[in-house]
Amino acid sequence: MIFLNHDEAAELTAEYGSPIYVYSEEILRDRCRALLEAFQGRVAPSFSIKANSNLTLLKIIREEGFGADAMSPGEIFILEKAGFQSDEIFYIGNNVSTDELRYCIDRGILVSVDSISQLEKLGRINRGGRVAIRFNTGIGAGHCDKVVTAGHKTKFGVDPAFCREVKEALSRYDMKLVGVNQHIGSLFLSPEPYLRAAEGLLDLVAENFPGLDFVDFGGGFGVPYRPGEEPLELAALAEGLFPILDAFTARYDNKYVHFKCEPGRYICAECGLLVGKVRAVKENYGELYIGTDIGFNVLMRPVLYDSYHEVALLGKDGAGDGRLATVVGNICESGDILAKDRALAGAKEGDLLVVGNAGAYGYSMASNYNSRLRPAELLKTRQGDFRLIRASDTLESLTQNF
Repeated sequence: MIFLNHDEAAELTAEYGSPIYVYSEEILRDRCRALLEAFQGRVAPSFSIKANSNLTLLKIIREEGFGADAMSPGEIFILEKAGFQSDEIFYIGNNVSTDELRYCIDRGILVSVDSISQLEKLGRINRGGRVAIRFNTGIGAGHCDKVVTAGHKTKFGVDPAFCREVKEALSRYDMKLVGVNQHIGSLFLSPEPYLRAAEGLLDLVAENFPGLDFVDFGGGFGVPYRPGEEPLELAALAEGLFPILDAFTARYDNKYVHFKCEPGRYICAECGLLVGKVRAVKENYGELYIGTDIGFNVLMRPVLYDSYHEVALLGKDGAGDGRLATVVGNICESGDILAKDRALAGAKEGDLLVVGNAGAYGYSMASNYNSRLRPAELLKTRQGDFRLIRASDTLESLTQNF
C-alpha cells in the first residue's frame, strides 16, 4: 500500500537522507480499529512490540486501546516511556536470567514462563506470586520454518505432557497460575490453524487448570505481501472463534475468564514504507542487477526468511524493456538481495525506490552491520504532514559506547 508520491519521497530524502522509513498514522489507526471492531470486546489485543518499537507508534497504539507484550527489559523500558502501565504489559520471555525476572517483579508486570525450569527460577525469587505459562499444544503455522513457534520442532512453550510437573512446581513455590498463553507462528492468512490451536489450548485448560483469569491465543495474524494474496478476514476469524469461546466458557469453572490475542504484524506492517534510491545498474554474466542503498542492515526479512516485499519505482509506470532484474543492497555479502526477478529493468541511477509492508520487523531488526547508519523514521500524520519520529544514526553515534 503506497501512500507516498514521488514528490513527497523526493523532498523527504532530500531533507532526511536515503533510505528512510515512513509510516502512515491513518493506516495504523485503521488496522487497530478493524481488529477491535472484529473482536467486539470479546478478545483483548496486545501489541507485540518486537514488530515495531518506535515510541511514537506505540503511543498511538495505546491510544487506540491496546495493551502490549514485551520480550525483554529494553522493551518494557520503551513501553513505559510510551505510557503503558504495569497492568497493560505482559512479559513473555524465554530462557531469561534471574535479573530479568526481577526486573518484571519489581514493576508488578505479569510474567509468562515457557519452561518448568523458568517457572522454578521465578518461584525461587517470587514465592507466592502470580504467573502465566506458555504452552505448546503441537500446532504451528508460519510463512517460514524460522517463524513457526509451536509444534514438535521449536524451542517455545511447555509440552502438555508435563502438566503434572507444572502443577507440582506451582505447588512447591505456592505460585498462583492466572493465565496460559501460546503462539503458533507468524503470518497466517487463513483462520483455520489459529482456530484449531485455540481449541487445543482451551481443551488443555479445561482438563488441567481451573480458575484462570485469562487465556491468550497469541498472534501471527498475517497481511498479504505478494500480489494476488487474499488478506486475512478478521470477520471470518471472529466468526469461527466465538463459538469456541462460548463452548469453553459453558464448561469452565470461571465464567468470567477473559481472552487475549497478540497481533503485531497485522497492526503495523501495512502502515510502513521503506524509501531508498537506485545507486547503480549493471549486468553481470547476463543477469541484470539494480543496486540500491537498501541493504539488509536496513531490512533484514528478505535475507533472514527469504521474504517477499513489493518493490516499485516511484514516478515510473513502465518496466522498461521488460527484462527481470535482481534488486540488491550495499552490504558486502552475496546474500544482500532485496528482491529477485522483478520487472524493474527501467531503473536508472538516482531513481526513488519504495518497499511495501515495511512497518513490521523492519527498523526493529535493523543493525549497523558494515558500520552502516540506521535510517530516520517519519510519520505521515492524519493531516497529511510529515513528522520526524526517530533521527538517523550519525557517524559519531557509531562510537558512543566505545
